[in-house]
Amino acid sequence: MNTILSSDSKIKVLPGFVVSEQDGIYSTQDDFITENEIIRSAKVLLKKRLTNDNACFTDPSLVKDFLIMEYAAKEHECFVVLFLTNQHQLIRVVEMFVGTIDGASVYPREILKTALQLNAAAVILSHNHPSGITEASNADKSITTKVKNSLNLIDIRVLDHIIVGGVDSFSFAEGGLL
Repeated sequence: MNTILSSDSKIKVLPGFVVSEQDGIYSTQDDFITENEIIRSAKVLLKKRLTNDNACFTDPSLVKDFLIMEYAAKEHECFVVLFLTNQHQLIRVVEMFVGTIDGASVYPREILKTALQLNAAAVILSHNHPSGITEASNADKSITTKVKNSLNLIDIRVLDHIIVGGVDSFSFAEGGLL
C-alpha cells in the first residue's frame, strides 16, 4: 500500500483509489464523497487491521489510532477494554462503562469477570475525555492501579491504559505510569 502526496493535493491510498479535496468536498476518480464517508472507510480499514486473525497489539500507535477513531467524537466518557490472548491478539473490544461528560464509574470486578469469561491473558484499558484533554487525573491513575491489582491476582496483565482526547492520546505505559 502506497501513500503519495502530489503537488495537486491528490492522495493515492490504494491502487485505483485517488482522493482529492477542494473546498471540503472530497472526490474519488468518479464520485464525490464526504469527510464522514472517508472517516467511516478509514475506521473499517483500521478495524480490519486490528481484528485480523494474525494481528498482534504490539504497535501502540495502531491501537491509539483505532481508539481515537472510535472514541474521540463521543460526547460522554466511555471506558473500553481490549481483551487479548497471550500473544496479544485481540479477542474482543468491550465498551464496559459509559458515564457523563466528565466521568464514568468503573468497576474492576466487572472487568475481571469479563476477562475470565473471554479467557483473556492481557488487557488494554482505555477511556476518552470529551474535554479533549489527555492528561491523566488522579482518579484515572487510581482506577488503573485498582484494575491492575485485581487482574494481577489471576495473572492477567494490564499492558496499557490509553486516554483519548480529541485527536490526541496519552499512554500510561509510554508515560511511565504503569
